[in-house]
Amino acid sequence: IDLAEKNDIPVIFFNRELVEEDLERWDKLYYVGAKAFESGMMEGQIAAAAFLQDPSVDRNQDGVYQYVVLEGEPGHQDAIVRTEYSVNTIVSSGIEVEKLGYAIANWNRAQAQNKMTQLLSQNGNKIELVIANNDDMAVGAIDALKASDLSREEWPVVVGIDGTDVGLAAVASGEMVGTVYNDKEGQAQAMLDLAYALSVGDTLDDLNLENGKYIRLPSSKVGSRDVKNYMK
Repeated sequence: IDLAEKNDIPVIFFNRELVEEDLERWDKLYYVGAKAFESGMMEGQIAAAAFLQDPSVDRNQDGVYQYVVLEGEPGHQDAIVRTEYSVNTIVSSGIEVEKLGYAIANWNRAQAQNKMTQLLSQNGNKIELVIANNDDMAVGAIDALKASDLSREEWPVVVGIDGTDVGLAAVASGEMVGTVYNDKEGQAQAMLDLAYALSVGDTLDDLNLENGKYIRLPSSKVGSRDVKNYMK
C-alpha cells in the first residue's frame, strides 16, 4: 500500500479482505469479494438444516451437535469470521452444540486430510459435523473419512465454502452435504470493470461501491438438489 501510494497506483484487493484500517489508509484502495459473514451464516444454515431434517445425523441421540472445525489459517480474517458465523447460526437455529476439536489446515486439502485423521483418532465416530472454512479442506476431510474405519453411514455431516469444482462434485456425490457458492466469475468481472474505469478515468458511480471502496458479490447456498445448476 505504501509503495502504491508513493507511485499513485490504485490497488484492487480481492478474495482476502483487508482489515478496515488498512483499506482506509489511502483513497485509491479497493476490495472485491464476498461478505465473509454471509458465507459463514449460509454454511451454518446448511449444517443446521441437516441436523433438523435428518434425525440420524444426531447419531448418539443426545440432542447435541458434536462438531470439529477445519480453519483456514491463523489470524486470517475470513477464516475467523466464517467459523464464528457458522457456529453462531447453528446455535441461533435452536441447536445445542459441542466443539470436540479444531485444526488449522491452511485452506489445503492434504493438510486437512492429515488434521482430520488426527481428529478422528481422538474422537472416533463421536464427530457429527465437520465445519470447513473452504471446500478444499472439506474434501480433505472426506479423504480422511474414506481412509478411516468408519462406514459411510457413520460419516459426519461435512460442509464447505466456495463452490469449487471439487466441492460441487462432492456435493453432487452426496459426500458433502452442501457448500456456499462464491461468485468468482462475478468478482472477476467486477475487478475488470473497476480496473478499466480507473485506467481511463471514468466515474465509478455505476459500479455500486460501498463506502467508495468495496464491491461485494452475494453468495448462494448449494445443496444436492441444485448443485447441477452450478456445475460446468
